[in-house]
Amino acid sequence: MTPLDPQQQAARDWFESLRNRICAEFEAIEAEAGSDARFHYVPWDREAEGIAPGEGGGGVRGVMTGAVFEKVGVNVSTVGGRFAPDFAASIHGAAEDPSFFATGISLVAHMANPHAPAVHMNTRLLATTKRWFGGGADLNPPIPYAEDTDAFHARLRAACAPFGPDVYQRYAKWAEDYFFIPHRGVHRGVGGIFYDHLECGDDAEFDRHFAFTRAVGEAFLDIFPQIVRRRMNLPFTEAEREAQLVWRGRYAEFNLVYDRGTLFGLKTGGNIDAILMSLPPLAKWD
Repeated sequence: MTPLDPQQQAARDWFESLRNRICAEFEAIEAEAGSDARFHYVPWDREAEGIAPGEGGGGVRGVMTGAVFEKVGVNVSTVGGRFAPDFAASIHGAAEDPSFFATGISLVAHMANPHAPAVHMNTRLLATTKRWFGGGADLNPPIPYAEDTDAFHARLRAACAPFGPDVYQRYAKWAEDYFFIPHRGVHRGVGGIFYDHLECGDDAEFDRHFAFTRAVGEAFLDIFPQIVRRRMNLPFTEAEREAQLVWRGRYAEFNLVYDRGTLFGLKTGGNIDAILMSLPPLAKWD
């Protein structure tokens, strides 16, 4: 793989360090519940026609199953190469030159207790003939609690505030529109923020958008464990567990039909298990 430039290396280092801190916090939560569950890490190489293992980059898939986290995946990847011509036409800045670079972190947690919300978080840097950050975080509770929803949004609002008075409002609306399941006519969860194409035309723009992306990661690491600890030991009924499994079916439908990250991974030779780690371990359809 082509050596990374300083901006690419800085982004990669941040995503990997954030992965380490998140996984350590989730393992600590498991320990608080009396569980010895730990993450299992599997490295992988990007596969594409005409490249040898390692030439296209790769990543590390981290998965844990425990007493609190029924299944959580935290993945990091750094890949590069050339898009297929038909896919390149759909990617910002790639129509005229299909070369690309991408590095990022992607996380999905499905919880054992239906009172504890599932969650998704992803941040990334992509480069074609353009260079930009994207990502976001959204909360997906089978049993919504206004207290949790308000706390999650308040922490993201605080993360966005230094970057402009309307940043949170715009990105929260983007999440509301994006995380919608058209064929069901429902939202996937209670929202969060979603952003994309924060272009880095010069060093100053890179520094600003990288700072924002780091703020999103810090906000997630701060608020989500608080919510988990608040809910993980609540008693629940069989009916609530059934409702959780049905809700997970909606989550799976969105990720398989509409999610951009799933499509990007499949189109760029990503690891199939890492791409589909977002799917719940159990789900149910009526």
